[in-house]
Amino acid sequence: MFPITSGRPATMAPRGMVTSPHSLASAAGVDALRAGGSAVDAAIATGAALSVLYPHMTSVGGDAFWLVYDARSRGVRYLSGGGRAARRASIDWFRERGMTEVPLRGFLPATLTTPGAVASWCAAHDEYGRLPLARDLAAAIGYAHEGFPVSGRLERAIELHAVDGSLNASALAIFCPGGALPCAGAKLTNRGLARVLDRIAQGGREGFYAGETARSLAAFSRAGGGFFDEADLAGQGAAWGEPLSGTYRGLEILETPPPTQGFTVIEMLNLIEPAEIARMDPLGPELAHLLVQAKQIAYHDRDRLLADPEFQPVPVEKLISKGYAAERSRLMRSDRVLPWDLVPSYGTLAGDTVFVCAVDAEGNAAALIQSLYFTFGSGVVAGETGIVLQNRSAYFSLDPQHPNRLEPGKRPMHTLIASMALKEGRLRHVLGCMGADGQPQIHLQSYVGLVDFGVDMQQALEAPRWLSGRFNIGDPRDLLNMEGRYPEATVRELERRGHAVNRWPDWCELAGHAQGISVDPVSGMRIGGADPRSDGAAIGH
Repeated sequence: MFPITSGRPATMAPRGMVTSPHSLASAAGVDALRAGGSAVDAAIATGAALSVLYPHMTSVGGDAFWLVYDARSRGVRYLSGGGRAARRASIDWFRERGMTEVPLRGFLPATLTTPGAVASWCAAHDEYGRLPLARDLAAAIGYAHEGFPVSGRLERAIELHAVDGSLNASALAIFCPGGALPCAGAKLTNRGLARVLDRIAQGGREGFYAGETARSLAAFSRAGGGFFDEADLAGQGAAWGEPLSGTYRGLEILETPPPTQGFTVIEMLNLIEPAEIARMDPLGPELAHLLVQAKQIAYHDRDRLLADPEFQPVPVEKLISKGYAAERSRLMRSDRVLPWDLVPSYGTLAGDTVFVCAVDAEGNAAALIQSLYFTFGSGVVAGETGIVLQNRSAYFSLDPQHPNRLEPGKRPMHTLIASMALKEGRLRHVLGCMGADGQPQIHLQSYVGLVDFGVDMQQALEAPRWLSGRFNIGDPRDLLNMEGRYPEATVRELERRGHAVNRWPDWCELAGHAQGISVDPVSGMRIGGADPRSDGAAIGH
């Protein structure tokens, strides 16, 4: 486990702020702000840089979802960049080959859905970009072509997955040049990816989903017996919509809608709102017990009902209503764990993602969540393109009766979520994290810290975390993972109430990388937080 230390103060700046899980990516975003760019320009610059600097966590071969706040209208828009299943995709194809699940690694998940992130970058830029797209991508192109540093976390990820056989030959050629594992501080290049990014810089969406890049991706898919082709790539787009909206103690909480799991955050906040949380010990058993039960109920609803709403209606209005929470809260007990037959067995906490947020001088904000799903996604780099392809399609169900069943053109259920909080239409917080099934749990704990205990963003992100549920294959579904900074008395009491507690180190990267920005309602100061469990930084100007 990578060692983590803490103690950094919140970053404050009067004009703009960017935070992400890698300091060089945050710096690329602030460079865009200083050049006159918008929050969206900064988010694109940061997300693109992360696709080079943090290739185990994100890629142009993955998906992305956005929330964008417009300070003038005080409105928030949602942008979906979820990749769609190829036209050839079908449950029967897998069943005829004796498969009951979509494989987690390899050509099949790599090519079962098309990458959606780049389409979302271009759609966001068309609406809100002030700088040329080439300017936004300049830092990423430079790092890919000239070289980027291997962080300790990237070194560890390469070592783990090169040894366990998860990476294909093209991935090994980039990340283990000459067959040698790189050490922290070494320099890697990815010139194939630099060419791909340059085509996007010059041609926008068409520079990725048509032309040389699309032909290369489709040829790679065909050669390996994959699914997507040129027509599937050409059909991939990004769509604007409305975010989900709820309230928590006077704040409007906004989350990304289906096919993402954002509704669970609002449902959990509704479930806990009647409790006098401010009177509880932040690290005591009473609070953890309450929040874990809220998670169990919301995730039970998620795994029964969440799917692509274009294919299967999802009753989100009911799920995020206060009345529904009052009804479901009858299941909660103060003395014992919730019966585990209410907790779904489907899903896993495993997942690797990056969250980027930016606030510009005018007060506009962008929240971008971008992912590969597993570490290095499918483990497949698409030949000479240098593109790491995701394995998000492994989240599809092959049960014909399940709402999240595989169908052509469908987006799988997504664990990716981004959040904003407003007060009377004015931006107060932008928040997000990596962690797959852990993401809503981290949103929940962060909002409790910010709202109920009045801590700043950095303190909220540094607080000890728990994550409930299955983390690895073979883990019991009732596992409650807790960082070691929780008092021993809290752990003993939770175990007495029936929780199966697993102790993590004091600081554990498995507890997620969270990032956030608050805006002071009086001074307008941007207050940024970066998770010490990552290589990130909040940088302002």
